[in-house]
Order: sequence, then C-alpha cells, then structure tokens
Amino acid sequence: MFEQLGLIGCGLMGGSFALALKKAGLVKRVVGYSKSPSTTERARQLGVIDVEAPSALLAAAGADIVLLAVPVAATEATLKSIKHLVTPGMLIMDVGSTKTDVVQAARSGLRDRIGSFVPAHPITGKEVAGVEHADANLYVGSHVVLTPTERTLTVQLEQARQIWQALGCEVHSMSPEAHDATLATVSHLPHLLAFAMMQSVLSQPGADATLALAGPGFRDFTRIAASNPQIWRDILLANREQVLAQSRQFRQALENLEGLILQGDGQGLQDRITLASAARAHWRQGPRPASPDLQGA
Repeated sequence: MFEQLGLIGCGLMGGSFALALKKAGLVKRVVGYSKSPSTTERARQLGVIDVEAPSALLAAAGADIVLLAVPVAATEATLKSIKHLVTPGMLIMDVGSTKTDVVQAARSGLRDRIGSFVPAHPITGKEVAGVEHADANLYVGSHVVLTPTERTLTVQLEQARQIWQALGCEVHSMSPEAHDATLATVSHLPHLLAFAMMQSVLSQPGADATLALAGPGFRDFTRIAASNPQIWRDILLANREQVLAQSRQFRQALENLEGLILQGDGQGLQDRITLASAARAHWRQGPRPASPDLQGA
C-alpha cells in the first residue's frame, strides 16, 4: 500500500486512477492539484481526492506515488516543477496517449532523477471529460502499455506493473516508438477519420436532413468524433509523423477500392470486402497481442 498519491490533474483519467486505487485499498491518502482550482475543489467534494494542493509541487510533496494526468504538452514543465522532490523510492507515472514525446520530456524535466519515472498509457477512456465522470472501474479490463526508458529503475517498473494489474488491467511493455506507431494505426488515425467524416457531411448542403437519416452504422463509425477536441488536437500533433504515415497507408487502401469501383470490377471489390469482413469478424478486443514489440507482462 502507498501512503500518499500525488495526483497532478484531477480530470477523468487522473480522478478514475485515484478512485481505483482507493477501491483496491492501495493508497491511504490522495493529494490533488489541477490547473483550475474549481476542478481541484470539485474533486475533493466528490471524494476523488482527500486534500487540495495549490500547486503540482505541493501535490507531490510527501507522496510515494505521483500520477501525471495532464496534457502531454505540459509533461516537461510539470516534471521540472516537482524534480527536486523526486526521490529514488518514489514512483512517477503518466497516462499520456503518446510516449516518444513524453519520454523526451521526462529526460529534460527530470534529468538524473528519471529512474523513478515509468511512462504509462492506459488504453481506455470516455467521450466525456471532467472529474464528474471519474469512475473507479474505468481501467478494469483495459490494456496498459508501459514504455520504460533505459534508466527506469527495476523496482519502479515492477511497482507500476503490479498497480495496473491490481486495477484489473492487462499490462504490456514496448518501446515508445513502437507504441506511437501502433496507436497511430488503431486509435489516432480512426479518430482522425471520424473527425473527417463529420466534416465531410457538415460541409454538404442539407447536412441536418442527411444526419437525421443516419443509422447505426454511421453512429458507430463516428462515435469517437465526439471526443474532447483539445485532447485530440494535442495527440494528433504530438504523434504527427506516425499519424501521417498511417493516413498515407489508408489513402492507398481507399484508392485501391475506388479503382475497383471505377473499373466496375465487382469480383475484385467483393474479394477485398470479404477479406476485410472476415478479419473484422474474427477480431476480438482484449487478447494479448502476439507482436514481439508488444509483450504482455
């Protein structure tokens, strides 16, 4: 059990982590800080945190575990602000959706104290943000990817694995670069496509009437377009190289299908659709990935 969690960022992800730790009996006290004082106050009122801190530094003071649940662009500044309080026995994690930039930020922000930092990405969430939606069960059944640096201490890495496993997660380890390439494929690009689909519909005459006739297929395909705009702006910019690479891959696949339609090649089109349909039918979310770059804990 940890004596104190220093929670920096009391929104959906950070708040859910605090509630999950409490539910699992893994922490005695949670001290929280958010950039918005009203968010911190609301987190205390909801029982997400026990004590409000006026700064990230004071949230980390006295903590033996610290979680950064801030925009990835704020990682370096946040780590710099708490650096002199970081001890070899402290565990620091984040929940950022990109990892190459987070690791670079940690190297700059923590320097010789980076051994305490275990970059983490729990692959879960909601379309709604805010501490009001924090859920102690948010992480249950989700994948969590750890991307330790070459200087991450073994004790901290093992602690991180045990914590996420205790919260009901399946834990994997991979390099930051492999993480960002993988997530660009299965998360970041799908969000970009959903945003683009909505943009396409809205740019056409009679968009409201068109949307009124949309059915379950359109609903399911565009569901993630309702995600938090600021968060997804940051993710897409932070992982731009991998997102653009996957976008080019997708464009090629789309052009291939368009070519078959243009040629009136019904059999070729059916073959491609059959391949995609069979792959989707046999895919199940949850099994441990078999890729050597994504190793289950």
